[in-house]
Amino acid sequence: MFSQLHAAATQLNQIIVGKPVQIRQALVCALAGGHLLIEDIPGVGKTTLAHALAITLGLQYNRMQFTSDLLPADVLGISIFERDKNSFLFHPGPIFTQVLLVDEINRATPKTQSALLEAMEERQVTAEGATRALPQPFFVLATQNPNYQIGTYPLPESQLDRFLMCISLGYPDAAAERALLMGEDRRTMLQSIPKVMQAAELIKAQHAIKQIYCSPPLLDYLQRLLHATRNNGLFTEGLSPRAGLALLQAARAWAALEGRDHIVPEDVQSVFIPVAAHRLQATHITPGNSLSSSDLLYKLQKQVAV
Repeated sequence: MFSQLHAAATQLNQIIVGKPVQIRQALVCALAGGHLLIEDIPGVGKTTLAHALAITLGLQYNRMQFTSDLLPADVLGISIFERDKNSFLFHPGPIFTQVLLVDEINRATPKTQSALLEAMEERQVTAEGATRALPQPFFVLATQNPNYQIGTYPLPESQLDRFLMCISLGYPDAAAERALLMGEDRRTMLQSIPKVMQAAELIKAQHAIKQIYCSPPLLDYLQRLLHATRNNGLFTEGLSPRAGLALLQAARAWAALEGRDHIVPEDVQSVFIPVAAHRLQATHITPGNSLSSSDLLYKLQKQVAV
């Protein structure tokens, strides 16, 4: 089943050229049953990646554009009175899908952002007093504009913590950009790419990675990384136990994509920064000390013994 994921990566690399690491990270999130946040400027392929990922994995796909006037009911759904039946009928919102692309999540108000919390954690929504299960698998891929852009509402820590990873696509290199300029339109390509997997196969793979073995020494290493974020004074608060579970699950998924049935230190190191950086806030950011959480974590990782 993991060979199908390699085929999925190959197909996605034909659509999103020059970004093999980010595509691997997106597949890790899907395989680990987590959610993905992509923070970047408009126009670098975030939406195309989400749509291509849904098609390739054979999943139902919905897209929502978050705006400042969006309401929670626009996300979750609403009950409407049906005169013929003399009763209210619930009309599910776009969140009832398998892959939900939330475009520009930080342009919506905190009230609307919070409508996603239960769905991302519990795979269910509670609307108008009733709890309804979401389709499985359920995967949120959200895009976010940099916070310096006008009209954005920074995501609270509780919301950020629900995302397994936060990544950035960045500008393509010269060769990848030339391929984009000379090649077929990517939106047109999406209309013809085949499914590589089915939803049931992805669910089976998600269950299978739970059997990826993590030895006690590897758990010791993972715990040393967690403790280092809590005790070195670089961050206002360290990584939570939920972040530790997310790091372990992401490392298992990375190992599976590498074809191993056990975790090695390189698996933990490959996912540590994208799993941890968005969950941490540097203690002091000044004009003379403007290192990001990612920069600090990179240095921290070098200091923690394997």
